[in-house]
Amino acid sequence: MGENLNLQLQNSSKKLCYFSLALDESNDVRDSAQLLIFIRGTNDSFEVTEELAALKSTKGTTTGEDIHEKVCQTMNDLELDWGKLFSVTTDGAPSVVGSVKGVVAHINKEMDKHSHSHPIAIRRIIHQQALCCKSLKLDSVMKIVLSCVNFIRAHALNHRQCQEFLSELDVAYEDILYHTEVRWLSRGRVLKRFYDLLPQVYDFVLSKNKEVPELKGAEWKWHLAFLTDVTELLNNFNVQLQGKGKLICDMYSHVKAFQVKLDLLINQVKEENFCHLPTTQNLSAEKPAVAFPNKTCMDVLETLQKEFQIRFKELHLHKQDRRLFWNPFSVDIETVDPIYQMELAELQTCDSLKDAFQSRSLTNSYASLPSETYHNLRNHGLKIATIFGSTYVCEQTFSRMKHLKFPIRSRLTDEHLHHLLRLAVTNMEPNIDHLISQKQAHSSH
Repeated sequence: MGENLNLQLQNSSKKLCYFSLALDESNDVRDSAQLLIFIRGTNDSFEVTEELAALKSTKGTTTGEDIHEKVCQTMNDLELDWGKLFSVTTDGAPSVVGSVKGVVAHINKEMDKHSHSHPIAIRRIIHQQALCCKSLKLDSVMKIVLSCVNFIRAHALNHRQCQEFLSELDVAYEDILYHTEVRWLSRGRVLKRFYDLLPQVYDFVLSKNKEVPELKGAEWKWHLAFLTDVTELLNNFNVQLQGKGKLICDMYSHVKAFQVKLDLLINQVKEENFCHLPTTQNLSAEKPAVAFPNKTCMDVLETLQKEFQIRFKELHLHKQDRRLFWNPFSVDIETVDPIYQMELAELQTCDSLKDAFQSRSLTNSYASLPSETYHNLRNHGLKIATIFGSTYVCEQTFSRMKHLKFPIRSRLTDEHLHHLLRLAVTNMEPNIDHLISQKQAHSSH
């Protein structure tokens, strides 16, 4: 079935007008480097194809040249035209984005050989958001929280006794959560649960002769409440960025919206207005003995704001192209590339097409444009629609890989792993009738 799906992808790829690639690399249970290559392309009808193009295993080094070689093999296997490659989304690692030896640099050289323009290089948005989260410097909070959580969860007896203790108290939760650094949403959930069970956690660790005076500290509790709220906001933002098939315009809108929210929070927290920070607001209503640590919390928000500005500055490089794609009716004709100006003049004065754009999805709206009249605008739409906003599909597939290739199934070959992953993440259906027709039936005697 995997081979049948690969054949279908080869046939679909020949019909693509433009395509983009998403690259990500990780190690499997046997420490073999596995490179995932996803393809996202559009045909002339604006039908989007988003599929696993290849899983390439690397036994040795994983330099930019090594990764580029695997990309070239995939391009050849699918008979893809380099001239149709519009963008490459990566995790931003040096071996990928290095200006001289990175895979993007090698791809640019390949494009130069064929006299094609360089593809747009995009760093995955979700990964950048996770790196921004690491700038939240309230280590005094996380250190104490993780110390208490590990004290309870890392010892089976403590864990069982804590569960029984919470069950007897009839509280909202009967357990505390572990924090896992690689799971980006983990910290917010751990902090929220820990704050809600703070009195119970203090009583339990005290009963086990573990002194944690910070748990009763008024200023520390302010920091915990504030970090819980900010992390929850970041978690919600992360969830918005997840999902397959998202357009880069949608991703950019979420990033821009969060930056606006961050500006709003800075102004409100400065005035000690906690209307969008429920945990902090509830604590404020309790009238703690210690005043809200305004300066420390403001520093946290301003650091986060600066980190976002740095990490997402690349998104502003192609702002005009995104705006033209997102809403061609609102752009200023005089500021766009001359090849679109005459077509925009026609489009912006056509009420029926304007209504169509408002009532349909973006890709369906572009598909309805007559190609004779709006050739360049359609072409632009075909390109932008291929961009991966993130490598979420790669990260999701690596999660599937860990379920498919684990210690007691570690001898699974790369070929079989590739087919299993393709079946797990594909949007296509295997042609079962064709597969059955290729098999010879054994009649009973």
